[in-house]
Amino acid sequence: MFPLPQEFAIGGVYFPPMLIAGLLGLIAALVTVHLLNRYRISRYVANPPLMFLAMIVIYTVLVGIFFIGI
Repeated sequence: MFPLPQEFAIGGVYFPPMLIAGLLGLIAALVTVHLLNRYRISRYVANPPLMFLAMIVIYTVLVGIFFIGI
């Protein structure tokens, strides 16, 4: 089992692992929403802002589990 990361040092500034996972989840959700809008799939969604928020949460959890190891 991998040890839990305590913090990430980027340029001498320490960041918590959930902040990094949250930022990566936000970026992944932005890319997904952009693709959904480009191919006009988002018109089938009843509440796009709520779907965007849900995708941020889902991607943050997935990045935290599989890439960061939280």
